[in-house]
Amino acid sequence: MTEIKKAEIKMSKIRLGIVIGSNRRDSINRKLAHALARLGGDAIEADFIRIDDLPLYNQDLEADLPSEVTRFKRHVENADALLFVTPEYSRSIPAVLKNAIEWGSRPWGKTSWPDKPAAVTGTSPGAIGSAIVQQHLKAVLGAQGLHLMGGEAYITFKPDLIDANDNVTDESVRTFLKTFVDQFIAFAGRFAEKAAPRVAA
Repeated sequence: MTEIKKAEIKMSKIRLGIVIGSNRRDSINRKLAHALARLGGDAIEADFIRIDDLPLYNQDLEADLPSEVTRFKRHVENADALLFVTPEYSRSIPAVLKNAIEWGSRPWGKTSWPDKPAAVTGTSPGAIGSAIVQQHLKAVLGAQGLHLMGGEAYITFKPDLIDANDNVTDESVRTFLKTFVDQFIAFAGRFAEKAAPRVAA
C-alpha cells in the first residue's frame, strides 16, 4: 500500500449534524443552534437536520418508510458528529425530538445512531431551564449508542443575546459557547481520526 504523504492529505471539516428540539419557527434554541454553527467557523460543515415533518412514529409505517424518515436517517448517518440543541418541555424531552429519536432507531436492526460523538445543550429564559432535559436526553442518547461529551452547557437567554447575523452579543457568553464548540470539535475529531481518511480528489 502506497504511503500517503502528510502534505497530500487535506484535513477535512467535521460534518456536524445539528438537531433542534423545537418545531417553532422563532425558537430561541434555533437561534442558539445557528450561533453555535457560526462559532464553529471553518472547522465544521453544518447540516441542520429537519425533524418537524416526521410522521408520528408508528411501527406500521416501517415496511415502507415515509420519504421524510428516509431523508432524516440519511442525514444522521452522513454526519460525523451530532449536536442537539433543545428546550425543555414539561421537565423533559420535547415530543418532536423524542419522535425523531424513535425514528432514528428504527426499523429494528437499522438504527442510524450508534457510535457517533454527540453533545447536548439548550437555552431558556430561566437560569437552568434546560438542565433536566439535558440529563434525560443524554440518558436516552447514551442508550442508543452515541458517545456523549461530558459537562453541561445551558444558557440563560436574554433579549438581543443573538443578533440577526447569528452573532452572540454578550462577550462572556460568546467566550463560554466558543469554548464549548471548540471542545466538541476536538472531541468529535478523535472519533473521526479512527475512520478512514478522506483525501482531496
